[in-house]
Amino acid sequence: MNVFAVPGIPEVESGDDIAALVEERVDLEPGDVLLVASTIVSKAEGRAFDLEEFPASPRAEELAARLAEISGEEKDPRFAQAVLEESTEIIVEAPFLLTATRFGHVGVNAGIDRSNTGSADLLLLPKRPSESAARIREALSADVPVVVTDTCGRPFRHGQRGVALGWAGMPASRDWRGERDRDGHELEVTVESVVDELASAANLVTGEGDDGLPVVVVRDWEFGNHEGSEKLFRAVEGDFVRQALRGWEFARD
Repeated sequence: MNVFAVPGIPEVESGDDIAALVEERVDLEPGDVLLVASTIVSKAEGRAFDLEEFPASPRAEELAARLAEISGEEKDPRFAQAVLEESTEIIVEAPFLLTATRFGHVGVNAGIDRSNTGSADLLLLPKRPSESAARIREALSADVPVVVTDTCGRPFRHGQRGVALGWAGMPASRDWRGERDRDGHELEVTVESVVDELASAANLVTGEGDDGLPVVVVRDWEFGNHEGSEKLFRAVEGDFVRQALRGWEFARD
């Protein structure tokens, strides 16, 4: 398996053709997987905004005031308003905003970015990342899967890692259930989120700062002879951690 960044991708502007930018710089081969950072997908799709475009509601004022009290730092209620508008649910209100996005991803601040935003204040996630991945894939001359990636934190662990937000041309997961381990025992629960694993591999070479490497190619990797699944985001009714967090209240020590 070979993982490499596509060099020379310029600063992406609204309306830019990501597929063309990629194919001008790399020859994609059958079996490749193309991973594209959500940052440039959002920029190409015009998802950059200024704070003034989100006049704060009373609810946003309330959230910002509470977070400011907890952190001791000023919080802009217009940012809280942007988070509210990008979320279907505020799962945790303090000491940070943990939210569910409209396409199913759960993360802090609805994944809204305040770095690498160009001249804008905010960069929102793509509205429907799997549709974004499908459009990029359709525009490519090579028939390769496309994964739209982002980074976010993980429960019970420090640090961030790459995750998939959307995908097209391949299953999200490979399902090992029904297969057997080396001792002959049947696997009963193992479903491997390969799009997340590929996103994490891509993040190792894209970097997190000013590297300017938002596109990665994974080459010489095979999905294998496994059943595939399109499931990635856990259904709300079976997400017991989310259900527990709904009843949790932040309290200072």
